[in-house]
Amino acid sequence: MSEGVARFGDVTLTTPPGTVTATVKTTAPALPDPPTEDAFRAATDPMRREILAHCYRMTGSVHDAEDLLQETYLRAWRALHGFEQRSSLRTWMFRIATNACLTHLEGRARRPLPTGIGAPADPAHQPLVDEAVPWLEPMPDRLVLVETPVDPAEQAVERDSIRLAFVAALQHLTAQQRAVLLLREVLAWSAAEVAEALGLTVAGVNSTLQRARAQVARLDADAPPAPLDERGQALVERYVEAFERYDVAGIVELLAADVVWEMPPYPAWYRGAEQVGRLISTWCPATGPDSQRLVRTSANGLPALALYMQDEDGVHRAFHVQQLTLGPDGVRHVVAFFGGAELFARFGLPSVLPTTAGPTRTGAGTAASAGSGAGAGAGTAAG
Repeated sequence: MSEGVARFGDVTLTTPPGTVTATVKTTAPALPDPPTEDAFRAATDPMRREILAHCYRMTGSVHDAEDLLQETYLRAWRALHGFEQRSSLRTWMFRIATNACLTHLEGRARRPLPTGIGAPADPAHQPLVDEAVPWLEPMPDRLVLVETPVDPAEQAVERDSIRLAFVAALQHLTAQQRAVLLLREVLAWSAAEVAEALGLTVAGVNSTLQRARAQVARLDADAPPAPLDERGQALVERYVEAFERYDVAGIVELLAADVVWEMPPYPAWYRGAEQVGRLISTWCPATGPDSQRLVRTSANGLPALALYMQDEDGVHRAFHVQQLTLGPDGVRHVVAFFGGAELFARFGLPSVLPTTAGPTRTGAGTAASAGSGAGAGAGTAAG
């Protein structure tokens, strides 16, 4: 990301390369004395999406972030009698959330993507699942981003801060480095506020921030993708049509020459359009047109596609969710997340498509699940 200045609220911040621009939210209303449960809920419920996103950035897991969100609210309610309102309620809530995340992360391994742990694989070799690795998870936009933002510029920053590449880069930091970077760069806290929250000195915060910035800039060097325009929409449309026709040559034509394809929980990943084409031709369980149906959704601020694979009974079941990074030369990066019905439910999608469903659909807003879901399947991977 290039050097720049962004203004949100009353704070102006210069953004060094490799970081996101801080956002500043309005403070929550003051609580009555003594505080009531209704007042607490009214004041803190609007923060839920933000706190969930913060916990996700810290952990790389939607499941863990949801648990930590609940833990944050439980801790806050139990400690509310001791809240002296010397800081804003929002600052206090994020302090609790951050420390809950730090406790949770003690002794835990980082959550990688396949590209973070090895070299490109040969598509001639059958990809195998590795469930022992705690893989990075996708964040459905519906859980953390509002559909009609009050400030589009602010939402653009929020999208940037949940990008998969950024969250993956955070996983290479220590838990304390993540906390310092996120509190300073995303939440716009002062060094003194961060020091008080984490039990550090201001000098320690600044030193930690410098190291964290350098590491993230090295790992997340590419500029964030531009918002999806008409050209991007058309590319996604053609991509969906090629998959639903099971037109491997057509899919390859839409990929950038140096495209990267990865699909946790498979540790193997692939580079190059021809290699991806070989992967799909060799290992995809599709048998022909209509074997695959795709539903549009979004994850980590990027377009995503939920792919349903037809089984032996002719039923289209949850298979994987592809997150797409687009470029001027085509689809540049595909992360296909396998997770079956549980993953699809997070996106508000059913585990089974109705038999009357047509192609190129848009994801529903409910998490209803019809029937049992299917995960990656034994010995099959690429969709």
